Amino acid sequence: MSVERSWVAIQHVPFEGPGSIATAAARLGAPLRVCHPYLGEPLPQQEELHGLVVMGGPMGVSDTDSHPYLADELELLANAVAADRPVLGVCLGAQLLAAALGGTVYRGAQLEIGPGTVTLSAAGRSDPVLGAAGRAELPVVHWHQDTFELPADAVRLAGSDLYPNQAFRVGARAYGLQFHVEVDRALAEGWREHLPAGVEIPESAREAVETVGKLALPAFLTLAGS
Repeated sequence: MSVERSWVAIQHVPFEGPGSIATAAARLGAPLRVCHPYLGEPLPQQEELHGLVVMGGPMGVSDTDSHPYLADELELLANAVAADRPVLGVCLGAQLLAAALGGTVYRGAQLEIGPGTVTLSAAGRSDPVLGAAGRAELPVVHWHQDTFELPADAVRLAGSDLYPNQAFRVGARAYGLQFHVEVDRALAEGWREHLPAGVEIPESAREAVETVGKLALPAFLTLAGS
């Protein structure tokens, strides 16, 4: 008997949900089921997945002693890419994707947090997902210090002044985004009390980021479903 596949988002903390990824998926008729392994929920089985989204969180890729499900996520990600399932890793999710595919994740020299930009590489400008915004520099929200070396088969799509590896693609359907473009108003409000003192996301900046997300995220979901 065949198993009905669905889009699944893995969420690591209560305040880092899928935001406008879920909105885009619903509008395309591909509702997103959210899995909360930190609450003891089991990760999806490979055969259940139409597509996989892995969100951010304050933990690190190597924190498997305190968050043992991360080791299972690494295996799930590697298997999803091998099976040519569409994959999107955001922030921690991008680090997990890089590690799952053989890249090295390490602590960077400086925290990168708050509204900022990334500059697309030549490959990024022609990429069907990040290039969908039609601009070489994208407004984003940063919230990380860990960074990564690209897996061997990855194409670098974007970087910033502090961290050159901000986005990558493996094959045609696996994307890692170190930054956030899924920040809708509700998600930003949920982040507010968790941001460090002095860090704010002005509404005008958030709206600019959401505009990019409204172009890039449906492009990913549409491409991934093809």
